[in-house]
Amino acid sequence: MENYKLVLRGDLNQNGYLYGGNLLKWIDEYAWIAATLDYPESNLVTISLNEVTFKKSIKEGTILKFIINKTKTGNTSVQYYVEVFCTTKCQTKMDMVFSTHITFVNLDDEGNKKSLADI
Repeated sequence: MENYKLVLRGDLNQNGYLYGGNLLKWIDEYAWIAATLDYPESNLVTISLNEVTFKKSIKEGTILKFIINKTKTGNTSVQYYVEVFCTTKCQTKMDMVFSTHITFVNLDDEGNKKSLADI
């Protein structure tokens, strides 16, 4: 799955750079959407990101491209690999700024792990 996000002034810190937490929020949201489309009857929650290393600074006007691919399915969990690329204004060259594996677990109504096979 691919998704895009325009970085706006409200996404920036006092020095004019993207807050890292905003990028993590978008990764969580877009990966959750991909997982929910793959498992529409599930109740998925985030349990981990394997690494959080920001490779480049991001400024206002940057267009971020999120590429999300399923990499592993367990009994109650599913993992996706998320790559984030950026370009500024009308440039077509995309540079990678972030990548991580994110894992979701499926829960029942009481908050206990539930098999994805039951969906």
